[in-house]
Amino acid sequence: MHKFHPAIFLILAGIATPSFAAEPADDLLSKIINVPAPSAIRVDGSVGKLRDDPGVQGGKALRIDVPGKSDTSWTTAIATPVKKPVKAGDALVLAFWARLVKGDNGATTATLPYNAVQLAADPYTPLFTQGVTIGSDWKIYEVKGKADKDYAAGTINIAIHLATGKQTIDLGPIFLLNMGQ
Repeated sequence: MHKFHPAIFLILAGIATPSFAAEPADDLLSKIINVPAPSAIRVDGSVGKLRDDPGVQGGKALRIDVPGKSDTSWTTAIATPVKKPVKAGDALVLAFWARLVKGDNGATTATLPYNAVQLAADPYTPLFTQGVTIGSDWKIYEVKGKADKDYAAGTINIAIHLATGKQTIDLGPIFLLNMGQ
């Protein structure tokens, strides 16, 4: 089983610049503002099953069987809370491990149209969002943005919409890093 270490993740993911990568591991830990573990992910519209997977950082994945495509991709979605406050202008990096286990009608890729940091309550307005296309191999996906204003801890979350087909998706660790001003 892989032991998770944020410094290694950041370097491998290409998120860390040389000067950032040289920072002490304790400082890197302080930039993570959510709980990255797959066990901390809330699943809506389906059931997530936590499983061991030595192929992903940390050795744990959440398997989600998406019942089918929906006109509203949030019919099946995940969310994870942001535990620390964010200030206006903070640069945020959403980085997450994902792979397609079984595609709709044998598809080898799936589009996840909404990977966002958003308000945690209605109207769920995104601070930023970007779509990604996932394949059958584990890969780290990255979405970047900036906070438009100050947000208290717990008022924003991470959301990923999954209802783009009848498919099975594995999610590994999900990170939200606050890179500061």
